[in-house]
Amino acid sequence: MSSTGGERVRLAAITVLGSGYGPIAPGTWGSAVACAVFALLWWLVQGLHGPAWVVDVVVASAGVVLSSWLSVLWGPWAITRFGSRDPKPFVLDEFAGQWAALLVLPPAASAGFWGFGCVLAGQFVLFRALDILKPPPARQVEQLPEGWGVLCDDLVSGLYANVLGQLAWRLSPLALLFAPAGA
Repeated sequence: MSSTGGERVRLAAITVLGSGYGPIAPGTWGSAVACAVFALLWWLVQGLHGPAWVVDVVVASAGVVLSSWLSVLWGPWAITRFGSRDPKPFVLDEFAGQWAALLVLPPAASAGFWGFGCVLAGQFVLFRALDILKPPPARQVEQLPEGWGVLCDDLVSGLYANVLGQLAWRLSPLALLFAPAGA
């Protein structure tokens, strides 16, 4: 692969197919694309009557692990390319963090279109809020070198969003509102 071709592949990956060039809040665009891809995957598996764990395996392996690995691998290149310690167009880290927030969705997500939509939207909002607020240790791990610093604050925010979402969707009145039929 030529260096120009290699650069295009890296740019496509780290900007999540250009979503990092969104006009305002590029991280939000990267997270929105992550949610859209997740929704397509979820509905594909549901449509094929596949088990929910298939989605979790793909989310964990491709969404979190692969995105994290590429963020760390290409982080130094992106920092140099964009001339910033945390380049705005670099949203592959948001993709990884958003998918961490979507791991092992609660039963409410299986309650049809509205249940799934509410859980997905809730996890999106939780992740974005926590990624912006950066509760400890998210702000501290942001200081790690190169791609690690770009990535790890988003993973911490994604894990926080996952835990808070699990609690909200499993233990609050929301769990009763969107309980799947027969549960």
